[in-house]
Amino acid sequence: MDSRRLLRTSATALAAAGLILSGCSGGSDAAAPRKAAPAPSSPSQAPKLKKFYEQKLTWRDCGVEGFQCATLRAPLDYAKPDGEEVELAVSRIRATGPGKRLGSLLVNPGGPGGSAVGYLQGYAGIGYPAPVRARYDMVAVDPRGVARSEPVECLTGPQMDAYTQVDQTPDDTAETHALSAAFKDFAAGCAKRSRQVLAHVSTVETARDMDVLRAVLGDAKLTYVGASYGTFLGATYAELFPDRAGRLVLDGAMDPSLSAFDLNRDQTGGFETAFKAFAADCIRTSDCPLGTRSVAAAGEAMKKFFRDVDAKPVPTGESRALGESLATTGVIAAMYDEGAWPQLREALGRAMAGEGSGLLALADSYYERESDGTYANLMSANAAVNCLDLPPAYTGPEGAAKAVPSFEKASPVFGAGLAWAALNCTYWPTPPTGRPHRITAEGAAPILVVGTTRDPATPYHWAQSLAEQLSSGTLLTYEGDGHTAYGRGSDCIDTAINAYLLEGTPPADGKRCS
Repeated sequence: MDSRRLLRTSATALAAAGLILSGCSGGSDAAAPRKAAPAPSSPSQAPKLKKFYEQKLTWRDCGVEGFQCATLRAPLDYAKPDGEEVELAVSRIRATGPGKRLGSLLVNPGGPGGSAVGYLQGYAGIGYPAPVRARYDMVAVDPRGVARSEPVECLTGPQMDAYTQVDQTPDDTAETHALSAAFKDFAAGCAKRSRQVLAHVSTVETARDMDVLRAVLGDAKLTYVGASYGTFLGATYAELFPDRAGRLVLDGAMDPSLSAFDLNRDQTGGFETAFKAFAADCIRTSDCPLGTRSVAAAGEAMKKFFRDVDAKPVPTGESRALGESLATTGVIAAMYDEGAWPQLREALGRAMAGEGSGLLALADSYYERESDGTYANLMSANAAVNCLDLPPAYTGPEGAAKAVPSFEKASPVFGAGLAWAALNCTYWPTPPTGRPHRITAEGAAPILVVGTTRDPATPYHWAQSLAEQLSSGTLLTYEGDGHTAYGRGSDCIDTAINAYLLEGTPPADGKRCS
């Protein structure tokens, strides 16, 4: 999948958005913070892990020109390394030269649930700046539970079609029950189809897998670029293995100290910020379907459109009509990249005229739905990881109803639906293993944190917070729109990150680019 298309790959776009639309984990009354358990400083201190750290990868042709693939073994449960194992899909493309090889550069597009292998083969391995690809073997591993690595499966294609159309702004008791039932059915489907792996797809376990891969690749330290949720994964790695954290780029940063209630509400505000930027651009055009009066008026028009399709879905030319849930997803999908704004403007105009296929296509790209009605496992893995990493946002639908005014204050346009979307982990069959906590990663080498001022999915203040938490954090700011900054057209950003990856020297803390 070409990363320069609408969503830069659905995985990258979903880097944090899946936290909301699939229902984020976390809670306003989360338990007291705790740090993750420390990892052994060397494989020799964990002899039962030796067989994993000393395994040899067998590289083979991937069927994608220039790329090799292999399978990495890891324990299903790190507390029981002699027990069941998981097989993780790995891919690489060798350094092209010239110049001295610097080792391996691991990439992760976020999600959680995005395929890192797909991202590597579709973009990073061929699209990252040439000087970086010349010096590093570009490597990716699909996290456990994701894509090619023991994927979590929850619903069939037709079931997912029904799930994505459930009304997420319930107006009465019957609609509230229907939404709760949909989340319960989703969770039950995950338990039925993926029970063995479901309890072992946490971010901590994936970070441990990355350390096994680092050792198997022969690198003394991990070099890594993670986007959005990938920043939480990278920060978790630095917390577990500070002495092995090399050059880490955390782009579109998450704040690990927040409960997911706060993460969801903050992210809702991020989408409002992005919508206002879209609306300001839209009203300057003669064909803006939201009018040309003001940003505020455009917001009211957007809300009216959502109410209209909630009451009467719009035909799309296929069996699925465009109701409020799919329409909202389609609009949010286009918030990730300002390059998608003309497409959204056209799709909105057509939907308001009674033809919803354009917005449906945007929603399908977000959910990674194929034309044959099948879905990638992105949304299943997204929920599975989130629901393990943090406690649920609410104890029941009453909590979601109570939260609506707060979310609507953060976003008059999207607030109600995103408040209710955070309900799904309430019914999750596997108890959470993580808690919100500050990550300092004492002893780690300098870590570069990148934030975009109008990022819709990872609000800029999250990057500020993570950079402040990390004992060796350095903040690099992109003043602009869209989700994440590296490789999105800013020479200033790319030059700073390239210099850090190639020379090990981060930019001055607080450097700003536009």
